Amino acid sequence: MQRLLGIMARLRDPAGGCPWDLAQDFSTIAPYTIEEAYEVADAIDRGDMQGLREELGDLLLQVVFHAQMASEAGGFAFEDVARAISDKMERRHPHVFGDEDRGDADAVRASWEQIKRAERAAAGEVDASALAGIARGLPEWQRAVKLQDRAARVGFDWPGPAPVMAKLEEELGEVRAEFDAVAAAPGDVGARDRLEAELGDLLFVAANLARHAQVDVGTALRRANHKFERRFRAMESLAADEGAPLAGQPLGAQDAYWTRVKDAEREAAAGAERERVR
Repeated sequence: MQRLLGIMARLRDPAGGCPWDLAQDFSTIAPYTIEEAYEVADAIDRGDMQGLREELGDLLLQVVFHAQMASEAGGFAFEDVARAISDKMERRHPHVFGDEDRGDADAVRASWEQIKRAERAAAGEVDASALAGIARGLPEWQRAVKLQDRAARVGFDWPGPAPVMAKLEEELGEVRAEFDAVAAAPGDVGARDRLEAELGDLLFVAANLARHAQVDVGTALRRANHKFERRFRAMESLAADEGAPLAGQPLGAQDAYWTRVKDAEREAAAGAERERVR
């Protein structure tokens, strides 16, 4: 750890450091921090332990980078970051580091939230809403789930997935209506604004459905992205093998490639299942 801190200090040294590193500030590094967190999640999703080791190192470098810049500004150092999170973890786990009863996972979660509220109050935060403290910098799908989850803790929630699916169908109908309105008046700014609002409602309800299914929205969407990418690349390969690049072919021909790829995947999956039960 000391070696890594030394490397970062050297990179940021005005006398002989790296020009690129010296040109950075918190705002320019923040996007890299977010990107590295997603790459950690991707390595986990792929089950790539070596990749995970490397990506965790890249993410750690981001923490060290921010801490070095803060130290230069006279704010705090890496040691302060480590000390603050250590203090917080001990404070928020009185059932481990104190004499509070452990209870079950739900009790621990409730205690965690109570401690967080007390911390915000002690810091002078006046927002007493159940939604207080949800960061606005989160990816919006993640913030949607957090908002829904917080509301659910005070009883504002659908009783199960069925009414959420009904609401999803209702929102889809409203989206269709706004698409028709935009088609009828393409230059109508209000119609386009309403379409955006209805699409937002649709996505918000879809995130709520995932929450009721106890499915992580990011993981599910990442899985869908991987599937689409895999199938599209397979389409390109089929077209290239047949001497006709996919680009420029009519949609019907492209869709036929998509169907062939899906059928091949299903057959491969069925064959693997037959081998498994044999």
